Amino acid sequence: MAPNRPSNYEDDQVLQLSEEFQKLENDPVVGLVIVKANGKVFCAGGDVIEYYRCSLTAQWALAAKIYQKQLTLDYLVATYIKPVVFLINGAVMGGGAGLSMNTSYRVVTENTVFAMPEAAIGHYPDVGASYFLSKLPGFLGEYLGLTGARLNGAEMVACGLATHFVPSKNLLLLEKSLHEVDVAEPNTIEGIISKYTQQVPLKEHSVLHRLNLIDHFFSKQTVEQILSSLEHENATLKEEWITKSIRSMKAASPINLKIFFMSIRKGRIEPLEECLIRDSRISSHSIRRTMSNDFLVWEPSKLELVSNDMVETYLTKIPEIEGWKELQLPTRDMLEKALRAKL
Repeated sequence: MAPNRPSNYEDDQVLQLSEEFQKLENDPVVGLVIVKANGKVFCAGGDVIEYYRCSLTAQWALAAKIYQKQLTLDYLVATYIKPVVFLINGAVMGGGAGLSMNTSYRVVTENTVFAMPEAAIGHYPDVGASYFLSKLPGFLGEYLGLTGARLNGAEMVACGLATHFVPSKNLLLLEKSLHEVDVAEPNTIEGIISKYTQQVPLKEHSVLHRLNLIDHFFSKQTVEQILSSLEHENATLKEEWITKSIRSMKAASPINLKIFFMSIRKGRIEPLEECLIRDSRISSHSIRRTMSNDFLVWEPSKLELVSNDMVETYLTKIPEIEGWKELQLPTRDMLEKALRAKL
């Protein structure tokens, strides 16, 4: 399965992918599913500008429905009964991460770049990011979501965002070997991927060498405390990653930084389903809000002006008017999935 529009995907492609995944899951001949992209980018996420255009034409509920279809697709893939192997050879951001990060086999290469930069464009890391980022070591997830920092393929494997590193020159051989599998059971798939896997050391200046510092800063109880501690440390330490973190957070949407921070802290103790439903509510509120605000003009303009009550309003249900309805995730046969995973 290879998406034809790797840079971003919207309603038509989400529907196409959903139908294809369901068809393959129900096909007894299909043992496993391989997902890759055409081109140099795996998937850079959804088209935020299109959501904004919908809101300007009073079609915010339509944009919210499109987004809910994306969340439903993410849930379908995350709970897929058959093995799914993602070959991520290029940038994977936003919606592309939501589609792939909750699956069992996430193969990356030297060309892979991961990021969740939504706060910089007036949104927040959504599509279940509060779930899969909260599962990373320490408070690395908070760091990635609040700063939009990028990770390469080796770093993704090291922190658990990816499961295997395979050089891009070997991807076609790996794909061919997977296609020849007679019985698609976990040990067989793992063995095949491992044949092509390489151990790649982290670069000297990788931020993953500084996880203790990341935990020190990003374990704070508020976004303001995180930013203040970074600024205090930067006055003497002057490390590039700290300077970039401060610059990114100050340029980002204050309310969306706080929304993500609240979401990831909740995501540490909530199942994926709850995180996706929360994302649906928050994004619907965000799309609706842009009808009365200029795009990329932050309101409120400062962190200290964003109260906890403001953030909490994004968690409330929107009255079912103007065509909006609460996200209803499909019932999945998780017992069957669990049994197959043990084969």
